[in-house]
Amino acid sequence: MSVILLNKPFRVLCQFSPHEGKTTLAAFVEVRDVYPAGRLDYDSEGLVVLTDDGALQTRIADPGHKLSKTYLVQVEGKPAVSALADLRHGVTVAGQPTRPARARAIAEPSWLWPRDPPVRYRKSVPTAWLEIVLREGRNRQVRRMTAAVGHPTLRLIRWAVGPWTLAGLAPGQWRAAAATDLHDV
Repeated sequence: MSVILLNKPFRVLCQFSPHEGKTTLAAFVEVRDVYPAGRLDYDSEGLVVLTDDGALQTRIADPGHKLSKTYLVQVEGKPAVSALADLRHGVTVAGQPTRPARARAIAEPSWLWPRDPPVRYRKSVPTAWLEIVLREGRNRQVRRMTAAVGHPTLRLIRWAVGPWTLAGLAPGQWRAAAATDLHDV
């Protein structure tokens, strides 16, 4: 069984098959017969777990297993305590309530790589960084959650999936990982 951890760069499709001039995972990972265990949006960055094990893919991606996924999110504005409480309680996204999440304000990560192109800077609008931990994974969920509390997402980086993290991986880099037993995570 293969497990690969990839730091997916910004503006890369989370698939291997070619797609109308857009960069895909194939530009970074030449290992055959591995597939993403869950998706990460084209305009999001960070950890993608790839595997050749269908059962492991399901365990990682299926919201029924409630595997945690940790995101570092730069948002527009400075969220009040009440906005963070709303994220922790769960908000309504596309007419459905989200599961409760862990959400807290953090300092901008000191290890963070620059994004190309950079996030648009506006002198009159402050930004803040949040750490959000989900145990579900709806389409564009983090972006929709932060927008629902009045703080649109400017930059989204998935830091961790269960026990695996981006530690030591620059954008576009990957490494093999152990197929950790996820039953206790």
